[in-house]
Amino acid sequence: MPPKAQKAAAGRLIGYARVSTEDQGTDPQTDELRAAGCATIREEHASRADRSRPVLARLLRDSAAGDTLVVVRLDRLARSVSHLLAVIEQLAAKGAYFPACAIRSTPPRRRGCSRCRCWGP
Repeated sequence: MPPKAQKAAAGRLIGYARVSTEDQGTDPQTDELRAAGCATIREEHASRADRSRPVLARLLRDSAAGDTLVVVRLDRLARSVSHLLAVIEQLAAKGAYFPACAIRSTPPRRRGCSRCRCWGP
């Protein structure tokens, strides 16, 4: 069972699940996000190369101060490091947070990531 994501401040834990093809389902990701404490979960079907991610764009637009965005793996959120940094900057500009460690990484680089530090304001 994944560790509970720690909220950086009063706000919502918002989960984001993305799959690359219509054949894939988001159920494994949404199950982990719920187990991590996310009451709100946004789901999207978009390939890695597809730059149009309307669900993510809405999530970023609607995020508020104190909210924390949670993903199962970083590759589910961002296409590249520069895209990840842009997402983090958008969240920080709104006073929202993003954990420095996702629920799990692929492949695991470190054992026992029991605490998540957050990037944000």
